[in-house]
Amino acid sequence: MRKNSASADTRTPSPPYGYSRVCTHSREEQIHIVAEYHAHKIRPSRIAYRVGIDIAFIEELIAGETERERFPRLVARYRRQRYQQRMNESSVRRGAARYEMEQRIEQEFRQEVDL
Repeated sequence: MRKNSASADTRTPSPPYGYSRVCTHSREEQIHIVAEYHAHKIRPSRIAYRVGIDIAFIEELIAGETERERFPRLVARYRRQRYQQRMNESSVRRGAARYEMEQRIEQEFRQEVDL
């Protein structure tokens, strides 16, 4: 029995109509949106639901099947932005609480970079 390429595809299909929004973004904007959401640790199914981007395209980007070199650079850029944002937000705290929060942010950022 011969399998066609569609049956070999293990990715989940797009959510059924009515469970997500219609995507109004260009392909370029979609790549940036997925990179930013992925940097914020938002699940692919949630990205598809919130923005309406095809989940198969999201999974292709994350798996490195599409935009193999560019997408990881974008994710790294958005992770650095997230790191800076979180460090700036920690400035509200004082003393040991601020130090502990900054250490936790730093540790999480290092773990993300090592992925």
